[in-house]
Amino acid sequence: MTNRTRAKFLDRSTPPHIATLILMAGVSALAMNIFLPSLPGMAEYFDAPYRLMQLSVALYLAVNAVLQILIGPISDKVGRRPVILWGLAAFLLATIGCALSQSVGMFLLFRMMQAAIVSAMVLSRAIVRDMVPENQAASMIGYVTMGMAVVPMIGPVFGGILDQAFGWQANFWALLVVGALIFWIGWADLGETAGKSGLTLTQQFREYPVLCRSLRFWGYAMAAALSSGAFFAYLGGAPYIGDHVFGLEPTQVGFYFGAPAVGYFAGNFISGRFSVRIGVNRMVYWGSLIVTAGIALNLGLFYAGLGSAASFFGLMILMGLGNGMTIPNATAGALSVRPDLAGTASGLSGALMIGGGAVLSALAGAWLTPESGAFPLLWIMLVTAATGIVTIRLVMRREARLGLV
Repeated sequence: MTNRTRAKFLDRSTPPHIATLILMAGVSALAMNIFLPSLPGMAEYFDAPYRLMQLSVALYLAVNAVLQILIGPISDKVGRRPVILWGLAAFLLATIGCALSQSVGMFLLFRMMQAAIVSAMVLSRAIVRDMVPENQAASMIGYVTMGMAVVPMIGPVFGGILDQAFGWQANFWALLVVGALIFWIGWADLGETAGKSGLTLTQQFREYPVLCRSLRFWGYAMAAALSSGAFFAYLGGAPYIGDHVFGLEPTQVGFYFGAPAVGYFAGNFISGRFSVRIGVNRMVYWGSLIVTAGIALNLGLFYAGLGSAASFFGLMILMGLGNGMTIPNATAGALSVRPDLAGTASGLSGALMIGGGAVLSALAGAWLTPESGAFPLLWIMLVTAATGIVTIRLVMRREARLGLV
């Protein structure tokens, strides 16, 4: 389908409305971060070390990455709608399990099961690519992923308030209510956009080597993964920094934690307005530069003895701004290598992004101590973001050499 104007809200005989795609992306982001201000308190509740509790982020991301590899080809074969709805149903059951957990092991198990919500995130991007061509896809993905910007602004704040008022379990009951609402909207509105594949499921998985042999796909996928890697390291380490380094309360951590989302929202808006005019490559390049510059400035302030909670979290707005420009455009580029394999490409590129994020999140949690301050986290973020600049420059140089620009 190529004409998104025919979409009618809550009419699944038409392509899904953009509002539905935004909500699906938003609930995926909410599941990732609403409970993060509660992590120190949850460690006390379960009588577990923070590093073990922090695995609720790293393990979630790891399972998320594996599922994306499976979800893409399956959705190319059977369609986007059934995969998303089954993923949402599994997420709802796992969320109940998280809220009722009585041990850290039980909680981590259900937390990993919650990763099924990734079907809503990864396939909302594939649906966009089903509907519109590359440059328009970059623009539309920018608007869709605004849901992933607005939600992190309010999610941790809301989660911190719920924690202080009702305990950490309230975060997961809230996720259950929101998830159930999104499931109903998806059931009513989610029209199928993928054409029927003539390949068997096994043959569909065998299409992965087609993408793996494409340098263009790898360039875009790694640019997105490396640029966003800074954010995933932040997810794993920022709650610890807020609690142990700056001594903030859960509500304060939640308030500060949403700072990158302010920038991400602005970056998504820039992508939506200017990607068609400026082009995918330049948007990715400038976005990567902004991410790296913001982290470098943050690190410099700490070395100068001027680092504070306000500077640490406030400068993360630049990281969000750059990622808001990089991720939609790099994703659109990766999905356009083989439009007929948009689901597979979205799954593989997303797996690289989230899988790398799981590693970086775990590293941040393992290397941080009260004595180290924010330095290990900021160095992880800086090296990752700077490598993203190198990646997109190599893509641009190769395209120039081949006369593609």
